[in-house]
Amino acid sequence: MSLADYEDFVYAACLVDEGDPVARWKEVKEKQQQLIDWLAGKSEIHLVGPDTDLTVGIAGRSWVNCFGDRNMPDGEFFTGPEEERVNGKVRFTFPAVSNGREVEDVRLWFEDGQIVKWKAAKNEEFLTQMLNTDEGARRLGEFAFGCNYGIQRFTKNILFDEKIGGTVHMAVGAGYPETGSQNKSAIHWDMICDLRREGEVRVDGELFAKDGKYIPWG
Repeated sequence: MSLADYEDFVYAACLVDEGDPVARWKEVKEKQQQLIDWLAGKSEIHLVGPDTDLTVGIAGRSWVNCFGDRNMPDGEFFTGPEEERVNGKVRFTFPAVSNGREVEDVRLWFEDGQIVKWKAAKNEEFLTQMLNTDEGARRLGEFAFGCNYGIQRFTKNILFDEKIGGTVHMAVGAGYPETGSQNKSAIHWDMICDLRREGEVRVDGELFAKDGKYIPWG
């Protein structure tokens, strides 16, 4: 990527190319709040996609709206899954990066919230090492939806990549107490699941997102 292309990418991701970025980030806050309000009182998220069929319990958990007040770029909202209500399998189609190490094609299997099986196409030994950090490292501390459609490409910079519109990301390890998460760990490792092709999200059986588009937004 040339310097000019990178600058264009950053400007689009941060909404600084749209006249009044402050007003635009206020719009982002309002639009994401619409989705959070839609999720209020719901109890279970079901993800379906290539090599992915995962249910995540969210009953009684709070969502945090991120609209430029925490990071820049921004554009996500997240919660802390119920510690014992994650079941099924998930494939993270983008490499998971930690401490300069890339783990490619991560696949995790959950039973009652705990990771019971895992594999990776590259650096699986490092993945195993991270998951063995402590007891909390084998549970999810975060589940989030990416909403920034100004970010379309994977950069290996998690502050950009976790915001990609139409993706979801999950973090193994420590959760954020403000969401209701009780999971504790020495690690918090974000991994991104791309559902923009052949992906679907249902919440309590009702369609919430399909192929990276959020249904409540129309």
